[in-house]
Amino acid sequence: MAETTIRPYNQSIANRLIGPLAQNNHFLVTFSTLTPSVEAYLARYTKIRNIKEFLSRKVGILCSDASLPTSTLATAEVKDNFMGVPQQFAHTRFYTDIDFSFYIDEDYTLLKIFEGWMEYISSGANNFTRQDDQAYYRRMKYPDSYKCNNMFINKFEKNYKRTLRYRFVNVFPKAINPIPVAYGAADILKVSVSFNFDRYIVNG
Repeated sequence: MAETTIRPYNQSIANRLIGPLAQNNHFLVTFSTLTPSVEAYLARYTKIRNIKEFLSRKVGILCSDASLPTSTLATAEVKDNFMGVPQQFAHTRFYTDIDFSFYIDEDYTLLKIFEGWMEYISSGANNFTRQDDQAYYRRMKYPDSYKCNNMFINKFEKNYKRTLRYRFVNVFPKAINPIPVAYGAADILKVSVSFNFDRYIVNG
């Protein structure tokens, strides 16, 4: 009996069978406007002008890497039902933080925005108390004052006809990850930021 040779699928075979496959390098990240409290804080302490324009028009260009979101369903097991066959049912949906990598412009504008945003969240009871003041202390702000209403990842293909849009609701930066610097060959500086959100919505 002759042996059957099974060839692994590759991209060209898949293209013939089901059409072109989606690519991972066509996407755009955008933010809606920040809350007035965060914008006022950034304007006062970072001296950045036109924050709205920067977030709406330039952040997407500076974003080098992004991750499409994931979620999980927490389940509970029920036993002694249906003739002793255990079953599970979902009771809570959990969302995982998402990570983005951004190029840092030479004025460090984007880094200042994220640092200032996180500083506002923990900026103490008095916004006018400086960090180097001896009376400075941490106090978390109310979520409504610092969560951005919407952030978007727009995934598309070369022809811009096939699109998928992820809308993240109530977003804020949870962590600014370490930024390595070193003597030697020069390279573009990048920052990785983790964002938390309440939920996401997918629209085709």
